[in-house]
Amino acid sequence: MTQPLSLRSLRKTLLGACLATAAVVLPFTVQAAEKLKIGTVVWAGYAPFYVADKLNLYKAHGLSVQLQFFNDPALIPTAIAGGALDGGMLTYDQVVGGVAKGQAYKVVMPIDFSNGGDAIVADKSITSVDQFKGKKIGFNPLSPSDFLLAYALKSNGLTAKDIDPLNMTPEAIPGAMASGSLPIGVTYEPNVSQILGMPGSKFHVVYSSKQAPGLITDVLVFDAKTIAKRQAAIKAMIQGYVDGLAYMQSHPDESAEIIGKVLGVSAAEAKAQMSGVYNIPLAEMGKNFEKSDATSSFFGSGAVIAQLLKDNGQIAAIPDFAQTFDASFVQAMAK
Repeated sequence: MTQPLSLRSLRKTLLGACLATAAVVLPFTVQAAEKLKIGTVVWAGYAPFYVADKLNLYKAHGLSVQLQFFNDPALIPTAIAGGALDGGMLTYDQVVGGVAKGQAYKVVMPIDFSNGGDAIVADKSITSVDQFKGKKIGFNPLSPSDFLLAYALKSNGLTAKDIDPLNMTPEAIPGAMASGSLPIGVTYEPNVSQILGMPGSKFHVVYSSKQAPGLITDVLVFDAKTIAKRQAAIKAMIQGYVDGLAYMQSHPDESAEIIGKVLGVSAAEAKAQMSGVYNIPLAEMGKNFEKSDATSSFFGSGAVIAQLLKDNGQIAAIPDFAQTFDASFVQAMAK
């Protein structure tokens, strides 16, 4: 697996024995393991997948997963379309935008929703969103940062025309703010904690995803052709998430060590970052596919997302949200 940071093996003897037993029981399945290349970014909400990857929890389900890390999540859909990836971990607003432009991406499961993990950080002299007018704001266009900023501006009677936007990757925000050249930045963990933890930091969170619950939901996405051809592999990928989440719950300290190494922080800091997201258990995933105005539904959050994207000129028309997902995997596994 391509990692942004080197990881020491934390696999336990007991788990290795269990997987070895599974290999004996299912020799043909393991020998002929299906493989998936999945694009992702360093984000606390993807923790169950990181745990499943490190402990090779996919093996018992006849699957091999290669995670490929990107600094810019906007590059993942292009890599999927070009065949470099089989699927990716995206935010639902990316899927809405892609489907509106004719792309055949479909969500097969919701992963998590941001509960403070995405934030607008500003100089402490700036205390509210309505003070953003005329200010330089760094963010990554067509990303969760862009969406959160658009929602915050609209909620406070402003638009993108009222600010001085600077195109920056999420990882570039901390350095720009530390240099004093950027008064406001929109990013996500671990960058938010890095900014707030700077020695003598003069920055604070002005607005976060806690104020827009459910609007930033991370999802596992494949294109329609892959869904048709790789159903067993996709089911195994989802099961790996379920197993990873269960392991996190039963082994919180060990899991935090694993996750912290991927995030590039201590186990304690990893736990703090994970408190900013909510990983959705299998039993609750069905709510995202129900037709509802609630932000826990793709229909409800999608309506808000699409309207903002349309208002900002990012899409020409609001898509049919039923075309943005395939609920069959979650529905079958939840029975």
